[in-house]
Amino acid sequence: MSPGRALVDDTDRALIRALRADGRLSVRALAEQVHISRANAYARLERLLEAGVITGFSAQVAPEHLGLGTSAYVSVSIEQNTWKPVAAALRRVPAVERVALVGAEFDALVTVRCRDNHELRDTVLEQIQAIPGVKATRTWLIFEETDVRDLAQEDA
Repeated sequence: MSPGRALVDDTDRALIRALRADGRLSVRALAEQVHISRANAYARLERLLEAGVITGFSAQVAPEHLGLGTSAYVSVSIEQNTWKPVAAALRRVPAVERVALVGAEFDALVTVRCRDNHELRDTVLEQIQAIPGVKATRTWLIFEETDVRDLAQEDA
C-alpha cells in the first residue's frame, strides 16, 4: 500500500474513532466495542499502524493544569522560500505547541501555550518575530477551547 493511498473501511474507521476517544483501550476492549474478533482487531490495528494511517498514541492534557494559563493562535507571514527553516525554528520555540502551513493571507498558524500574558508577549515579540524570514505576526488569544471529540462523546 503506497503512502497516502491507504484504504480504510467502515470497521477501520470505527476502530480509529474508538481509539481517538480512548487511546488506552486494550485490543480486547477495542474488539468488543467494534464488534469484531480480537484477532481481527489486532490485525487491523497492525495494518493501520504499518500503513501510517495511525501515526501514534498520545495523552491529551489540559494546559492550565500544567501552569499554562494563556493560549493563543499566532499567524505568521514569512518571506518567500523560507518555509522550511522558519518551520524548524518555530518548532524549537518552547511555547510552540503546533505549527501549520496554511493557504491564507498569512503563511503559518502557530498554537502557543504560555504561563501568562507576559510570557506570551516575550514568545511572540522576542522569539517568533526574531526568527530570520518572519515578516509579521498577528496574535489571537484563546479564551476557551473545546475538543469536538469530547462533544461527540457527550452526545452519545
